[in-house]
Amino acid sequence: MIKHLFQNILVVINASEASIQAAEYGILMAKLYRCNLKAVYVVDTASLNQLTLGKFLLAEESSLFEENLREDGKKYLAYVEKLGKDKNVTVTTELRSGAVWSEVILSADEMNAGLILLGCYDCSNGTDFSSNHDDASSSSKEIMAKANCSVLIVKEKMIDQLYRLA
Repeated sequence: MIKHLFQNILVVINASEASIQAAEYGILMAKLYRCNLKAVYVVDTASLNQLTLGKFLLAEESSLFEENLREDGKKYLAYVEKLGKDKNVTVTTELRSGAVWSEVILSADEMNAGLILLGCYDCSNGTDFSSNHDDASSSSKEIMAKANCSVLIVKEKMIDQLYRLA
């Protein structure tokens, strides 16, 4: 018997519409293929630490910014969980802190993910990673290069409509 290509899917969530579209795509995949879906949001404390060490942020500012990011992460994860419930798909969520790419890979490894879904940040002009999203593109490139499973960039232009129809 041939084993499934993936039983567990991890979707990376951040403060972008592209990541929500990747979540919708993941929800549809989980529903269609009857697999597990987990959404992870990483508070990028590695970058905050670099900004603090470089004297671009005061320690107090960094701490406040981190707490705001943590609260944003909780809201985004709750929203993705609701999107899953709307389609009768259980989405487990996880809020992590650290360097985005390494935490995503650790989370994927811990769940034995067969697939990581990433949002496409600027698909309108034909490029996957625009200069406007340097941090996101850097993390995405690291995830693609170092992940121990397949990585899919979600470019489906009609995902919102497909999600509504499902």
